[in-house]
Amino acid sequence: MLKPHISVQKLNVWYGRHHAVKDVSVDIPRKQITVIIGPSGCGKTTLFRSLNRLVELTEGVKISGKVLVDDVNIYNPKIDVTEVRKKMGMIAQTPNPLPMSIYDNVAYGPKIHGAKDGKKLDGIVRRHLQAAGLWNEVKNRLLDPASKLSSGQQQRLCLARALAVEPEIVLGDEPTSALDPVSSQRIEKVLTNLKKNYTVVVVTHILRQAMRIADYVIFFYMGELIEHGPSREVFKHPRRAKTRAYLKGVIS
Repeated sequence: MLKPHISVQKLNVWYGRHHAVKDVSVDIPRKQITVIIGPSGCGKTTLFRSLNRLVELTEGVKISGKVLVDDVNIYNPKIDVTEVRKKMGMIAQTPNPLPMSIYDNVAYGPKIHGAKDGKKLDGIVRRHLQAAGLWNEVKNRLLDPASKLSSGQQQRLCLARALAVEPEIVLGDEPTSALDPVSSQRIEKVLTNLKKNYTVVVVTHILRQAMRIADYVIFFYMGELIEHGPSREVFKHPRRAKTRAYLKGVIS
């Protein structure tokens, strides 16, 4: 594997007395889709939320270890958390467009970071709506409220909004779990296209989806990293008995 974009080193996360992530070390490759899989409640979302320090917003959480992004430990006390999160665009399980127009949803982040020129903003909005696979569907109604879009379109709009602040990494927390099959396929296609320019990390509970989109797989179980590696190896020739059991549906 080439030099990793993200390197997790001896990461531990506790919620009170509950040890949710146990001494995890794993490298996440650059410009590939890494998918985190595992049963519900196994800690995969906690690991995921550790990558952009959202996990520390939970009351009573305790964290030890390192997460290196471009060789910089994001848990260094001197690090600006805002800058860490700016590197990472995130889409949540449920679409959450801002209560404003389609155009303003995408322009919102760039405006906060100082973009004021109208033509420049127009270009930013168009470019990232195209990247999210939404431009052709909304180009004639950019001033309509985002709330008028379908759920699938809203999720792609949220992705365009995340991309508009020029992140290096795209994080998806079960980004298709609230969508119909057709909308889910569109999101999968967009994520696959994005890896040309971004490192993509996705949590999913849908094993078939992981098999479709993953280049690299992290299998999590009961807070422990059980197995990780290129998707073709993990899915076709899993090394660990727990991985084989999960892939066969014996544990879920």
